[in-house]
Amino acid sequence: MNDAIAKADTLIEAMGWIRRFRGKTTVIKLGGSLMGDPEAMHHALLDIIFMESVGMRPVIVHGGGPSINKAMDEAKIEPVWIKGRRMTDEKTLAIVEQVLAGELNEQLTAEIERLGGRAMNLNFKTTQVLFGEKLLLKEPDSDPIDLGFVGQVTRVDRQTIEALTYTEQIPVIPSMAIDEKGQKYNVNADTAAMAVAESLGAEKLIFVSDVNGVRRDKNDPESVIHSLTADEARALIASGVIVGGMIPKVEACLDTLQRGVAKVHIIDGRLRHSLLLEIYTTDGVGTELVQRRTI
Repeated sequence: MNDAIAKADTLIEAMGWIRRFRGKTTVIKLGGSLMGDPEAMHHALLDIIFMESVGMRPVIVHGGGPSINKAMDEAKIEPVWIKGRRMTDEKTLAIVEQVLAGELNEQLTAEIERLGGRAMNLNFKTTQVLFGEKLLLKEPDSDPIDLGFVGQVTRVDRQTIEALTYTEQIPVIPSMAIDEKGQKYNVNADTAAMAVAESLGAEKLIFVSDVNGVRRDKNDPESVIHSLTADEARALIASGVIVGGMIPKVEACLDTLQRGVAKVHIIDGRLRHSLLLEIYTTDGVGTELVQRRTI
């Protein structure tokens, strides 16, 4: 009986958050590292189906780096990285399209349907919703770097995405774009998710990967900071608490907040039901970034 009462208490705690976020759009970026973990992905998708079932409007944007690396290895193509970005020639682009916009995108949609949800994969074969242009990497004191067929999103087909969420379907979007001439591009999944969240005026953008958030000690998972304002985050960068690869991720989160997204979250998808724990509990399990706190 005590266990049953505890479960009821959990539902009561969640009720307030469910009411608050009913009808609100949340963009969920599923990282490539998570895509290679079937159990973690299973529970993440169950969480997303739950979110839709209680009235939220989840939208998935996904990467697929490890799967792309595996396919390139099988094709005996050596990957080339420049400033943390994948150099994408014609052969690499073909593999990215096959794996990311094809196999992974279709697998995610099929798994959501198998688990009882409703989803629609949005890719070059069905309906493309990300449009963009070639990205030239700009570095101080040097000419722009050409990364091949790497692009950035300049326009999102908001109408198509929203039409799906209004009919209780979960849009599943791979991080690839196409330009007005029909050229396809490989796009960084974080920036693609940011563009989608901004276009939709999302309540939340959630980065789901293998990192549990911003930490006071980068080597101590228990030191995660559960809530940060934009000013607090900038101060932690300046003081050296936020270091390494977390700096550009947090800076991207702050840029997203400035563009109208209410909250950005960084959570570890390997923690079972981390999405539900982050959204529907008071304390959360990752880091929530906001422009400023409301009293």
